[in-house]
Amino acid sequence: MDTRRFIIFVVLSFAILFGWQEWQRRTHPELPKSETAQTTAAGTAGQPATAATPAGNDQLGLFNRGGRVKIKTDLFEAEVDTVGCDLRSLLLLKHGEHDNPKKPLALFQDGAEHKYVAQTGLLKDGMPNLPNYATLFKTDTNSLVLDAGQNSVSLRLEAPDVGGVKVAKIYTFKRGSYVIDVKYEITNGTAAPLSLFSYYRLVRDNSEPKGLMHVGASAFTGPALFTQEKKFQKIAFSDIDKGKADYVKESHDGWVAMLQHYFATAWLLSPSQGTNVCATTACRFEIKTAGNYYQAGAIVTIPTIAAGAKGEINVPLFAGPEETSALETAAPGLELVKDYGIFRVLAEPLFWLLSQIHNLVGNWGWSIMLLTLLIKAALFPLASTSYRSMARMKKLAPRMERLKAQHGEDRMKFQQAVMELYKTEKVNPLGGCLPMLVQIPVFIALYWTLLAAVELRQAPWILWITDLSLADPYYVLPVLMGITSFVQTMFNPPASDPMQDKMMKIMPVVFSVMFLFFASGLVLYYVVQNLLTILQQWYITRSIALEDKKVELGKVAKT
Repeated sequence: MDTRRFIIFVVLSFAILFGWQEWQRRTHPELPKSETAQTTAAGTAGQPATAATPAGNDQLGLFNRGGRVKIKTDLFEAEVDTVGCDLRSLLLLKHGEHDNPKKPLALFQDGAEHKYVAQTGLLKDGMPNLPNYATLFKTDTNSLVLDAGQNSVSLRLEAPDVGGVKVAKIYTFKRGSYVIDVKYEITNGTAAPLSLFSYYRLVRDNSEPKGLMHVGASAFTGPALFTQEKKFQKIAFSDIDKGKADYVKESHDGWVAMLQHYFATAWLLSPSQGTNVCATTACRFEIKTAGNYYQAGAIVTIPTIAAGAKGEINVPLFAGPEETSALETAAPGLELVKDYGIFRVLAEPLFWLLSQIHNLVGNWGWSIMLLTLLIKAALFPLASTSYRSMARMKKLAPRMERLKAQHGEDRMKFQQAVMELYKTEKVNPLGGCLPMLVQIPVFIALYWTLLAAVELRQAPWILWITDLSLADPYYVLPVLMGITSFVQTMFNPPASDPMQDKMMKIMPVVFSVMFLFFASGLVLYYVVQNLLTILQQWYITRSIALEDKKVELGKVAKT
């Protein structure tokens, strides 16, 4: 397979893949879950069989209503319901909605069309009235604000006494942090030691977040977990529906999360700062359906509380954007929720470099351009080898046409003559292909880097490009992509097969149409990449022409 056929194969493969995924998404949208979905869970020795056992369709008390306590910090506007003490609403003040960037993005929601909440509760066999999703908590405030000069603000809610057991639940929001501390204070007023379990879960429907970029990759929405034993695992909604969810059931560390493009929520069982609540007794993970909803959570063993003593347990909740720095400081392995695809080993350092450039220039658009320039410079030797080979092949094109005319339909003799020509002129027909193969993983890694970067979401570049994560509204960049792709074909040697020549001329059109749906940040990268390639090809072609001219002048001088 020659270089031209290889390029056609790669481009068409990507075009077909991207087009198929977009067509599937538009013509076969994911349907809401059936109301007949069932909850299944197997108990573990010494632990309750399930974290919740209510009857009816509202198996998790999602439609319970009480008073709402509002909390406002520098990053959040949150609402906690006094029934269940669930975190029912969470607005991210630094991130706007897809349709209205000036409106804070709603991560947790409790509306009729979409539900996504964080729940916790206590469990003990023989004590069904311990605080859970249906308990009415009391508090002495209905709003809290993180004032200037404060580093944190805490909301304390207290449950009714249950057989001498008093429980308080405390939410602590910290300035500049997407990690929310969720702590239980338990006072054992009985005459016997008290052994309890606590559950922590994230519950949501399977509705798709707005603004996903589907072309070229399907952004994952659903549960995920991490343990040192099995590392990062994603569990598809469809696998849960079919009873095929395969994940670690117990572990002495890790976290359990719900993911969507750009944003994540996770219960941190072994946070970077704080106590590993699974260290002594393994935590049990539960990922399953509950009525019309999905839940991802864990059941934690609370250390035994002596009679008359007080105990506590704190499991932090991460809720926010998949910003690399925030993820890395929250918990080990949490940075893996930022999906870089199969070339993560290349994508992570590329994003690090991109972020360092951004720290200098302060604009993600210019940062992408500078990163492209640096990558092009780093790959210059490989690219030069490829382009020099292509330039040599282009120079030989007239002679190859004469050989083709000379040998007519005898392809065997034609191929032998071509190989002899390559040998005489010291041209390697694979010289343009192999260096290109080496570069492909880098380009794919950068593609995933830009696709996963929440930092580009609603980040402006210049003029009409106000959000680098969205498609160019006026299609200027895709058109430039097509034009620069066409100019590149002018530097390529003509194909011996007329059909291949036609395909190469069609490629710029295919690229332009395909890139209409791409995020403008990605298209910007490819436009700059094409412009630099054109300059490099022109320079190499000119250099070869000058070299050949010197050789000819030398021959004339000798004669």
